[in-house]
Amino acid sequence: MSAEATNPEARPEALPELRRRGRTRLDLRRLGRAALLGPTPRDRLPDAIGHVAEAHRAHHPDADLSLLRRAYLLAETSHRGQMRKSGEPYITHPLAVTLILAELGAETTTLTASLLHDTVEDTDVTLDQVREEFGDEVCFIVDGVTKVEKIDYGAAAEPETFRKMLVATGNDVRVMSIKLADRLHNMRTLGVMRPEKQARIAKVTRDVLIPLAERLGVQALKTELEDLVFAILHPEEYEHTRALIAAHAGERDPLPAIADSVRAVLRDAGIAAEVVVRPRHFVSVHRISLKRGELRGSDFGRLLVLVGENADCYAVLGELHTCFTPVISEFKDFIATPKFNLYQSLHTAFATPEGSVAEVIVRTRQMHRVAEAGVVALGNPYTAPPSAEQLAAADRDEERVDPTRPGWLSRLLDWQQSAPDPDTFWDVLRSELAQDREITVFRADGGTLGLPAGASCIDAAYAQYGEAAHGCIGARVNGRLTSLSSRLSDGDTVQLLLAHDASSGPTADWLEHARTPAARIAVSSWLEAHPDGARPAAAAPRPPLSVIGLRSGGGNAVADLPDATVRLAGCCTPVPPDAVEGFVVRGGAVTVHRVHCATVAQMRAVGRTPVAVHWRATADCRVTLLAESFGRPHLLADLTEAIAREGVEVVSATVEPPVEQRVRHSYTLQLPDATGLPALMRAMRDVPGVYDVSRA
Repeated sequence: MSAEATNPEARPEALPELRRRGRTRLDLRRLGRAALLGPTPRDRLPDAIGHVAEAHRAHHPDADLSLLRRAYLLAETSHRGQMRKSGEPYITHPLAVTLILAELGAETTTLTASLLHDTVEDTDVTLDQVREEFGDEVCFIVDGVTKVEKIDYGAAAEPETFRKMLVATGNDVRVMSIKLADRLHNMRTLGVMRPEKQARIAKVTRDVLIPLAERLGVQALKTELEDLVFAILHPEEYEHTRALIAAHAGERDPLPAIADSVRAVLRDAGIAAEVVVRPRHFVSVHRISLKRGELRGSDFGRLLVLVGENADCYAVLGELHTCFTPVISEFKDFIATPKFNLYQSLHTAFATPEGSVAEVIVRTRQMHRVAEAGVVALGNPYTAPPSAEQLAAADRDEERVDPTRPGWLSRLLDWQQSAPDPDTFWDVLRSELAQDREITVFRADGGTLGLPAGASCIDAAYAQYGEAAHGCIGARVNGRLTSLSSRLSDGDTVQLLLAHDASSGPTADWLEHARTPAARIAVSSWLEAHPDGARPAAAAPRPPLSVIGLRSGGGNAVADLPDATVRLAGCCTPVPPDAVEGFVVRGGAVTVHRVHCATVAQMRAVGRTPVAVHWRATADCRVTLLAESFGRPHLLADLTEAIAREGVEVVSATVEPPVEQRVRHSYTLQLPDATGLPALMRAMRDVPGVYDVSRA
């Protein structure tokens, strides 16, 4: 199936007829009658699934079709006598769903489960029978797509069914592949339903299944589902778009001629490539019309260039940009940086001498298969055991080796465990799936985190540490200190700083900056459990808190001026054995600075004569240290205790009011030995919440 096939005459009720060009439209009524004609010789497949076998063999020439034959016979006999609301025999539905997946290239196990996907739900067939006849894999997939009993769950049946399917998808993505194909066929035949039921099903498809199809990369299903939903929920816009496409069909299309020019350019360059014109589907045309207003002839389609190797993609790009005028703003490289749904291609656009602008997609044939069928094109991800290197990489990244278990799915499976209420799960699921782009950030330990676009450091904290992130007090992004509310960008490196204080916890304003469901659910749960909070919000700025020690002795520097009073400069707080210089200031006192202090340069610039200074033989000294930290309970006490353990006396201490949870402490300290200063600064830095200690 083409992901962008356009039928300009399609009405909402006729949209189910959209098919890939060149394939005969199936007569489901005829297939239904064929299904009821009696037994088929055991040496061949029933005629009713001949189309499925043909499509399956096109992708898997050596496939064993005996399993399909047995599955079809069980499905046909168990559904015999059941009819769809459209009047067709029910067996036509699993046949159509299986054909959709076969055309996408699904392997035999998926097709077998697809033929049986409604048997346990709608017939007397049990899961034990399916397991005994077809094995554990098929049984698991069939169970995954089987709805929960409405009599048991009532109004929560639909959310709980989706929860069940998503959990099953986490173990085998083929579950969701069948669900998407099942919904597509149901949407194609939705015209027999009441309008209000059509709208309800279309909304669920829009909010949940289309985003899932996008995230799993199954563009062939996603684009047709979008058109079907568009026709039901936005009939006026759909009719306007249909009229635009119909009007364009009667005009000269510039894209075929542009495609010929591209073929000639690539042929002359010696690049083997297939160039085809891809018409846009209805929703794509609608979006382009909203973006550009009046549409040009080349806006109704794009050029698709298929090549053999990755290097050929860039060779094609170079030729196009050399021989035509590129539109640089339209260039995107999804080969070097694939989308989170496995999609890879080069996107560009160029202007022709005639004034047309053609959009071009360049990809390999394997990329094309994955772009159309997504995870379905990966086949069975469990046939080959992972290598030692893959297992080691998985341990480092804490991410499953299976490429069909992307980060967003792992996150979804994690947070759904914290949302036992069906309504909460349903609301948060739709909110999560509405995030249509994912970023990757690097952890300080070398691992990675996949997060939705717009995620903050709070989201990163809960993604990495779970509930331990309640004690997060700050972060460094790309080496720079930042607040937890800061948004992350693709490729950022984030180091999260945690407090080791059990009383630490989030504040209500975290909810304003948390984007992921896991973070929002965790913060909300903590706040409900701690209504009084552990981090009272700072009120109006308060004056600095000062603690003054009992002694006020001077330093141990001596100036070469008789009877001169000597003071250690507060700007650089020199200590032995620092190289120092003194300058006479008002009152005759000598202020001592480190030789590299900026004040020394200023004094020399204004003509001040330095005074020679030396240190006494005594080892004690006085120094002022600045401690930068994140605010938390008992921080001042912990810092003072760390200083006392080093045998250092606090002369005075000043704590400035917190700004964005960051607090600055200033300590004037009397050290018994200047050589202990590095150890003292290390001890202060080791206090949880302190991220830097420096001399004043």
